[in-house]
Amino acid sequence: MELIYKPELPKEKRPIYIIGAGGIVRDAHLPAYKNAGFTVEGITNRTKQSAEDLAVTFDIPNVYDTVEDLVAAAPENVVFDLTLMPNQFVATLELLPDKAAVLIQKPMGDYYGQTLEILEVCRRKKLKAAINCQMRFAPYVMAAKYLIDKGLIGELYDFEVRLTTYTPWEYFPNVVNHPRLEIQQHSIHYIDLIRSFLGNPRKVYSKTLKNPGKPMSSTRTTTIMDYNDAMRAIINTNHDHNFGEKNQESFVKWEGTKGAVKARIGLLLDYPNGKPDLFQYCIVKEGEDLKWVEVDLEGSWFPDAFVGTMASLMRYVEGSSEVLPTSVEDVVHSMAIVEAAYKSNNEGGVAPNYNI
Repeated sequence: MELIYKPELPKEKRPIYIIGAGGIVRDAHLPAYKNAGFTVEGITNRTKQSAEDLAVTFDIPNVYDTVEDLVAAAPENVVFDLTLMPNQFVATLELLPDKAAVLIQKPMGDYYGQTLEILEVCRRKKLKAAINCQMRFAPYVMAAKYLIDKGLIGELYDFEVRLTTYTPWEYFPNVVNHPRLEIQQHSIHYIDLIRSFLGNPRKVYSKTLKNPGKPMSSTRTTTIMDYNDAMRAIINTNHDHNFGEKNQESFVKWEGTKGAVKARIGLLLDYPNGKPDLFQYCIVKEGEDLKWVEVDLEGSWFPDAFVGTMASLMRYVEGSSEVLPTSVEDVVHSMAIVEAAYKSNNEGGVAPNYNI
């Protein structure tokens, strides 16, 4: 069976101007854009040397001293790529021209009040703004969506994300001390992913926990997204399993009435080196033995999924697509779920009556 899992590219590959030059730009944005044939024309960063280094490595012709300089030099058909920390989003968005196209790094704010501030400025300035929730465009996610949309595994009734790995948080100095580390910075990927398949849940149940031997605010979370009495949508993350590779696991699994799909998230195993992804599916056929079919897919979450978010924005701006999948108007709902998860965590469950 041929699977269609690569994002559709725009007819016009607009020039990209990047604001920020951190590790995610070096490791994901720029390699993805290069692979897709997108042109990055300019970059700026508070520490100019970082921008200059990336400009040399990726043949970016223009390095600007300030955001204002970059905006002034950008052509009308530009797409801005905003890769700063969330607390800098609002001030930077204010500097962009009204009605500009901009891709904003996730998460959409450090807290929900900030999320709403980002949404307000995007609405007021009529920005064509998307959030870089790129896991939706990972090859194994798009392949799974293809199978599910074709009805090949029947009615979807179970959606599970499970992570039992060891995450070296020191690789993320900008977020390691975040008071909302695990859900806001990591599980947001899976919350947004589940929403992209199932829509908005009616309720959220969540508990996020710290490791007593570590200073981080939280490293393990269980979140249940409640849709109805048949759909189970659950996220289990454990970033503390530092006991060798044997029992580590990292996967997304979809189960339906006629089959199932499972994808190993290789990126998160032995991070930052990663392991190969594994995509497999099982379709129930009457009179035939059950078997799992493995399919080799080109690319992975990093950097290839970053093509999808940028391509979908370019296609929306040029008019070849009427839908902007990760628009701020859509992703604000993912952030509302994050907020609900923290509310659930803080308010706790129901205490049993032990006075019998």
